[in-house]
Amino acid sequence: MSDTVTITRDGPVWEIVFDRPKANAIDAAASRALSDAFRVFRDEPAASVAIVTGGGEKFFSAGWDLKAAAAGEEETGASAGTEGGFAGLTELWSLDKPVIAAVNGYAAGGGFELALAADIIVAAEHAQFWLPEAQLGILPDGGGVIRLQRRIPRAVAVEMMMTGRRMTPDEAVRWGLVSRVAPRAGLMEAAREVARAVSRSAPLSLRAVKAVVDRTEGLSVEEAYGLMRSGQIPQYRACLESEDAREGPASFAEGREPVWKGR
Repeated sequence: MSDTVTITRDGPVWEIVFDRPKANAIDAAASRALSDAFRVFRDEPAASVAIVTGGGEKFFSAGWDLKAAAAGEEETGASAGTEGGFAGLTELWSLDKPVIAAVNGYAAGGGFELALAADIIVAAEHAQFWLPEAQLGILPDGGGVIRLQRRIPRAVAVEMMMTGRRMTPDEAVRWGLVSRVAPRAGLMEAAREVARAVSRSAPLSLRAVKAVVDRTEGLSVEEAYGLMRSGQIPQYRACLESEDAREGPASFAEGREPVWKGR
């Protein structure tokens, strides 16, 4: 894939590793490489779920490469022409498959925003999450300012963004931001356990769940039902009308494992 991004495939579970020492900071080239990886995952019919993690044990990602910025490089978001926005995932609206962020260390700024763009976050016990942009004269517009206050209480999110306060995994679990915390050495196995459980579900069901959750966020229950039933979420109808929707009940009745076809 590239010198900084590698993909490992284990059946329907893919692992995308971003490794750019020392801090896994993201410059324009790295953002494009991540974009390439997520788009390959998106377009591969046999791939159901991806785990994204950083190389090493100290940093998941330090976010935007400030040294590159100081040298005159523009930020690496959608405005710079990278499909998927910053880090290739934060604005990849066409990706309707689940992504798990295995946060193996510090997730700062854009690194935190990359994790927030995932559907599930699993964190190592030494990880930390923070958004320092306001202390640098900017703001976390790679998704932090939008996503964080949707994932945790608004007051906590605003405090973090305005002060740069760091959040530990234990606090992140309390607020529901992180689904589970693992020892440093057990992080990837914990993420793989989640990914394997996800991959046993029907692929079209996974896409439908993600699409409905994303599209109905912020709506009232009545409004959410209306949108879901309206035909405007194609993954919802595709799931219900699929062969897999018939295979699931049939396999249950016959006492066997389902054979998903993704159609």
